This record gives sequence, C-alpha cells and structure tokens, in this order.
Amino acid sequence: MAEIRKKINREYFEMISSGQKTFEYRVNDFECNPGDVLVLEEYDYENGFDNTVNRHPTGRVIRKKVGYVAKTMDFDWLNRSDVKKALEENGAQIISLLDE
Repeated sequence: MAEIRKKINREYFEMISSGQKTFEYRVNDFECNPGDVLVLEEYDYENGFDNTVNRHPTGRVIRKKVGYVAKTMDFDWLNRSDVKKALEENGAQIISLLDE
C-alpha cells in the first residue's frame, strides 16, 4: 500500500469533502493501485489553474482509499474509428456510480 500526495483545487476539495464527488480524474503520470491512499491537499489557485506560481496550500487535507483504477491507455475500444469520431465531436464524461 502506497500513500500518494496530490494537490487539489478548493472547489473539488469541497465536493469530495461533502461526498458529492466520489471519483478523481488525473493524468496517469504516477503509480496508483487499489488499496493505496490518496492524500489530497487543498490549494488556492490565485489566477486560475494555469498559474502555478501563485498557488498556496490551505492546510486542509483529505485521505481517501483508492478503489478501482481505470487507465485509459488500456481501453482498446478507444481506438475504434467510431469512438474516436464521437470523442472528437462530444468529448467524454466520467460517471460516478453510487448506491441507490
């Protein structure tokens, strides 16, 4: 089990904290497996996400155990021409599944 620390914007931190957001969408540039612990550190971004110079930690942290990890490079169906066309036209959505 690994502990992985990542920065997160205040807006998304609040949604995870309240239970409204039950997933995390990240670039696959680090190892993450079921059972690991994702430590999300809240940051204020002063002029938007593109400004990494003026970002400041708020001191708030959420720890979440990692469940299922889907890595899109493993999705062979993304290479189908009909899927590529649909993605170009519509983008994609990530759907969180909750108990009723």
